[in-house]
Order: sequence, then C-alpha cells, then structure tokens
Amino acid sequence: MFLGWIIVLIVDECVALSLAELASRYPTSAGPYYWSFQLAPANVRTVLSFITGWTWLIGNWTITLSVNFGFASLIAATVALYHPDFVITAWQLLLLFYAICLITFVVCAYGNKLLPMVDTLCAAFTAIAIFITLVCLATKADVGRHSVSDTLGYYDSTISGWGSFSFFIGMLPAAYTFSAVGMISAMAEEVHDPAVKLPKALALCVPVGGLAGLFFIIPICATMPALTDILAAPVGQALPYIYGVVMGSPAGGLGLTVLVLLITFFCSISITVAASRCTWAFARDNAIPLSSIWSKVDERHGTPIYALALTTVVQMLLALINLGSSSAFVAFISVGVISLAVSYAIPIAISMWHRRVEVDNARWTMGSTIGWPVNAVAVLWIAFECVLFSMPQILPVTEVSMNYAIVVFAGFMALSAVWYAVYAHRVYVGPPESDGLAADHTAGH
Repeated sequence: MFLGWIIVLIVDECVALSLAELASRYPTSAGPYYWSFQLAPANVRTVLSFITGWTWLIGNWTITLSVNFGFASLIAATVALYHPDFVITAWQLLLLFYAICLITFVVCAYGNKLLPMVDTLCAAFTAIAIFITLVCLATKADVGRHSVSDTLGYYDSTISGWGSFSFFIGMLPAAYTFSAVGMISAMAEEVHDPAVKLPKALALCVPVGGLAGLFFIIPICATMPALTDILAAPVGQALPYIYGVVMGSPAGGLGLTVLVLLITFFCSISITVAASRCTWAFARDNAIPLSSIWSKVDERHGTPIYALALTTVVQMLLALINLGSSSAFVAFISVGVISLAVSYAIPIAISMWHRRVEVDNARWTMGSTIGWPVNAVAVLWIAFECVLFSMPQILPVTEVSMNYAIVVFAGFMALSAVWYAVYAHRVYVGPPESDGLAADHTAGH
C-alpha cells in the first residue's frame, strides 16, 4: 500500500500536469473530447472527438457508479461490526444503492448554490478525520504494531497467485483513487478565470490528496491484522473490519467508519455533479440520443437537472447487473478507470504528435523541457494501467474471478459506434470552436 501509493502519486501527477496544460489552453466543460477536436487533423477530428467523448462519458458514468455502490457496500459492512453473521443479499444492497443515488440526486439538483460550501466543509472535515484516525489507530493498536520494514514494504506474493507481479495488482486501489482527476475539467464553466484556476486545481489535486493519504495509509499498515483475515471481511469491505479489530470493539470501529462514510458521501456528491456536467456538455453538442432534453438547464437552481437525472438513471440501471453476477459488476470499476484513462491519453498523445505547439502557448504550461518527459510518462502509465485493470486479481481464473472489464468497455464503445453510424454522424460536428471558450459557451447556451 505504501510503496504502491508513492509510485502512483508520481505517475498520476504526470497525467494531472498533462491535463492541466490542455485545460489551460481549452478551458471548457467538454474537456477531453474538446481537446481532441481542437488538436486532431481536420479530416479525423470529428470522429476522434466523438470517440474521446463517449469514452469520457462512459468513464464518468461508471466511476460515479462505482463510488456510490462502494458507499452502499461500506454501509452494509458497517452493520456487520455489530452483527458479524449478517449477510446482505444482492437485492438489499441494490435498494441501499438506490437510496444513495436518490439522496445524492436531490442534493445535487436543489443544493447547487451550497456546493462550494460543501466542498470547503469536505476538505476541512477530511483533514480532521485523517488526524483522528491516525491518533486512534496508533494509540489503540489492539492487534499489535508491525515493524517499520513491514509497515512500509511488506507484501504477500503468495495469496493472489500472481507471485511478484502481485505488487502491481496491489497498486490498483491507489490508481483507482486518482483515476477521476480529469473530471475536474467538467467544472470549467462554473469557475472564474478557468484558464488559470483549473490547471492549478488539477496540478495540486494529486500531491495534496497523496500527502493526506499517507497519513491515512501508514497507521493502517502499521496496525492492521493478518491479510488472510482481512480478505474474509464482510461484503468484501476491509476498512470497517480493520477498524473494528484494531480498535478492539465494534463501537471503536463504528466511530472511525462513520468518518469515512461522511467523506464518501461528500465524494458521491462531488463526482455526481462532475458526471452530470460532462453529460450536459456532451448532450449540448448533439452527441447522445435525445440531446435536446439532456442539455436543458434548470434556470431556477442553475443545474442541468435532466443530465443529472440521466446520470442517476444510468447508474441505477447498470447496477441491476449485480443481481445476476457480482463479478460482472466489479468490471464496471475497472471500466470506469480504463475509460477515463483512455479519454485522457487521446488528447495528450495528439498534442505530442503535434510537438506540443498548442499547450506550449497556454497560460499555464510546463514548457517543452519538462513537458515532453511528463507527457511520455503519462501515456506509458495509462497504457500499463489499462492492462492492469483488465487482469483478474487472483489466479487461477474462474468464472467468478474473471475480469470482464474489456468486454464491458468494448460493448459500450460498440453501442456508441452504432449510434454514430445510424444517426450521430449527421448531427455531431464536434464542439464549437472558440478561443474565449468558457465565456462563449456560457453565453451561447
């Protein structure tokens, strides 16, 4: 967890910096698919933009789905602190997930003006929660404390079946944590001076979150019980189980878990808002079915409420898959990361192909000396990341442990290709070109 976290911080900061330059040059809620349209050659720019946009949209929907479903699973695992024999059924978990989706929808739809305050509250509360967790775990440590070498560098290469390669499989949670960094760009048209503030937010997100994460990860690594016990945790959620065991009582575990639940709720709100803005922007450019509906904005609350509703309904429909196959649903987590990563890689690669001419002229830029190696690391990491998230987590592979991420991703892209061939090619001409992006989009729509 520790070494994997450090490595992911370095490579994902390269991704964030690469996106920051593009966001500074083209600050718009359209994000990656706008960047691809502006950077690609004229004869392929529309198709490349459409592909990037659908990859971006799929990533937004599925990563939001994974956060909200993980939230539901975390709540179920918290119940197990007091009732260890409690086993939640698939339909009960689904109903809990639906409740979270509906609550989040109401907050995002009608509390738009309060969201900046919510973000500030979330940042402050997260810092306090991390400090409380660090102190409590370090003080109590009911199952003992590990040595420094075990805390920072130990990993068991025998459990997964992957041998030494299991270290890279173990990097997946850290990679998932920062996979949605590019979704910040969806908020471009609700920020003052986005050409400067947006890239700063992107550039600082990984180091600030990474530093905070170390104060969260290290005390857990230093005090957690045996891995084999953690793997048997209820509902597949390790954190409540670890807290309960380390604190020595269900009440102690509950106290720390509640902090995480509140942070996760804030996260659900933020990521749902970003996903709805992405949906609205793509609909605004006639790229999805019934675009005229999803691109409407509720003037009273300043919210793209129909795009928000679509985002919520898509999540609720996709979650039904969990009733038939939990392994197929787990693939959505991987699909979310893969889709977002691919949507980042396309404009970064096109920018490199054109020798970084556009981003070197942005108000916020790394310059060619630093920019080239950073872009290269970003693209190589994304390629490796897509492979990692396509692999099964344990060997030998069974129908249950199989990772269906590539199948699901290919299915989504096939559907978007059919839509483009049947209708979208006649109405989608790419996002509007403009140098005063945020102002022009706001005024025009």
